[in-house]
Amino acid sequence: MRNGNKTMDKEPITLNGLNKLKEELIYLKEKKRPEIVTAISEARSHGDLKENAEYHAAKEEQSHNEGRITEINDIIARANVIDVTKLNNDGKIIFGSTVFLENLDTGEKINYKIVGKDEADLKKKLIYFQSPIGKGLIGKNKNDLVEIKTPAGIKNFEIKDVKYI
Repeated sequence: MRNGNKTMDKEPITLNGLNKLKEELIYLKEKKRPEIVTAISEARSHGDLKENAEYHAAKEEQSHNEGRITEINDIIARANVIDVTKLNNDGKIIFGSTVFLENLDTGEKINYKIVGKDEADLKKKLIYFQSPIGKGLIGKNKNDLVEIKTPAGIKNFEIKDVKYI
């Protein structure tokens, strides 16, 4: 499937990530879309559209909402769901695995789950597989020592454990 000049690349995603996108899609279509339509028709009833800020704000919001719906539909269409709980764990770090690390420079213990672009959230310890740390970890094994170049400088980790959860 070619879309213009761009091929439709499959995008790896965890089952949890896919379910969250589907929930967001339902919310945007069934709740947000009708709310915006109501706001538009209400603003329209206030007369002159040229200087009607409410109308323009509602139209803008509609545009954003429809754009996000299109974006989610596209991600779902390209989703390659990887459910690591069904895979044999041989201690290798793959997409979707949870990695337990010790920072050898600070002694700090941290863990990350390696996920797709739309799921990545550092605050929740969800790390994008294409990020410097994600790239540095994928393919490595439990007990390996890894040196990762991050924007904040070089970090040294020991992989304490790898879980497919």
